[in-house]
Amino acid sequence: MKKVFRLENLDCANCAAKMERGIQKISGVTYASVSFMTQKLTIEAEDTTFDQVMDEVVRVCKKVEPDCIIKR
Repeated sequence: MKKVFRLENLDCANCAAKMERGIQKISGVTYASVSFMTQKLTIEAEDTTFDQVMDEVVRVCKKVEPDCIIKR
């Protein structure tokens, strides 16, 4: 399943790159892209575990950029 989410309060391109690398390491993620310019997260993961993957994505993002909000 592939989904695109809006991001709020993503402050810099470096943080976006760190978030993208962290998300790509999560088990079950087949593709991840974080765009600072468009403030969007594109993620592709297995359908059966997508909700658990997204919980982990939120955790990774909060570690890098505590103010960033993923609009689900």
